[in-house]
Amino acid sequence: MTRRCNGSWHSCRPRPAASCAERSAIVRIALVAGEPSGDFLGAGLIRALARRYPDARFEGVGGPDMQAAGLVSHHPLEALSVMGIVEVLGHLPRLLAIRRDLRRRWRADPPDLFIGIDAPDFNLGLERSLRRAGVPTVHYVSPTVWAWRSGRLRAIRRAVDRMLCIFPFEADYLQAQGVDARFVGHPLADAIDPAGTADAARESLGVAADETLIALLPGSRGSEIKALLPVFLDVAARLAEAAPQRRFVIPAATPALQARIEAALDGITPPMPIEVVAGQARTVLAAADAGLIASGTATLEAMLLHCPAVMAYRVNWLTAVLIRRSLRISHFAMPNLMAGEALMPEFVQDQATAENLATALTRLLDSPVQREAMARRFAALHRELRQDAGERAADAVGELLDGSPGPV
Repeated sequence: MTRRCNGSWHSCRPRPAASCAERSAIVRIALVAGEPSGDFLGAGLIRALARRYPDARFEGVGGPDMQAAGLVSHHPLEALSVMGIVEVLGHLPRLLAIRRDLRRRWRADPPDLFIGIDAPDFNLGLERSLRRAGVPTVHYVSPTVWAWRSGRLRAIRRAVDRMLCIFPFEADYLQAQGVDARFVGHPLADAIDPAGTADAARESLGVAADETLIALLPGSRGSEIKALLPVFLDVAARLAEAAPQRRFVIPAATPALQARIEAALDGITPPMPIEVVAGQARTVLAAADAGLIASGTATLEAMLLHCPAVMAYRVNWLTAVLIRRSLRISHFAMPNLMAGEALMPEFVQDQATAENLATALTRLLDSPVQREAMARRFAALHRELRQDAGERAADAVGELLDGSPGPV
């Protein structure tokens, strides 16, 4: 295999360890994921690439999924998992130190290709530096430049040889902006059975056929739990008071978050009918009659599991002010962005009150027709995203490794 040094997909520059014409027989691929959802995406891509390049070596930053797929992680995934603009500031010295370490490591001993998985604030700067050193760069999951911070487009053009998009409208937008972008589909859509698993999920959680189960997903980050858990618990209290037979389950993303949620529940009198389980977010969503969900990947999971839901989100007030200045979308939940309409009721910032959320969720629970209509639309969107994403992403990466630009 040889690099394509003078092609359109990257501008070759001198490399510390080897010229562009020199390649090791063993492919080295560096990857950096910034949060659990990226860990899942990266694991699927690593497995698909390993089938094409059996002797490939993978290194970088990833969590348990990527490590199980073969990644050697130089730093813990949790060190990069920070959400929000203002919230990042307290962690900035650590984040910059990690990025400096990776940059020094890979400029001194360049990999054959670098893949940044989401986390654009961290990865775009690293990609730009490595690309200048002659390392081809791929960014997996488009930054939301179609929604806000469109000024990032210039940074993307300078940093990224190829963008892998998990939603079709993203690739269309970026291609129109002069970025080599490919729609590869969403790995979650491939992983989740479109036929549904509601009965099996309810059985595994011990939910009777006549029980009403409500999934509460206040987020997978500490900052989200801090902002949303008290509101979600207030909503659950209101719904339980109106119908005591209702049952609530909170899937905790990590043991630390589980301990934090359980500590919050211990302080409530009288006790509430809320069960906290380790992980199992998809099982809980599949089993639920309805859900109350933080904005983010969970809204996509609810869509793919055909779970009718209400979305809520809150961030630091200053973060919200900064975001609003450049916001270009009218919806936040991913099903709503894909559909171009408010399929899933959503409440953000000051609107995300316990009263508003309880009212919206009650309407959903009281209307089987509304829930069924939402589930049908979710199923159609699921089919659109089911594209065998890991394989398509590996094809796009392989074109760069093998020196072929491939079809646009």
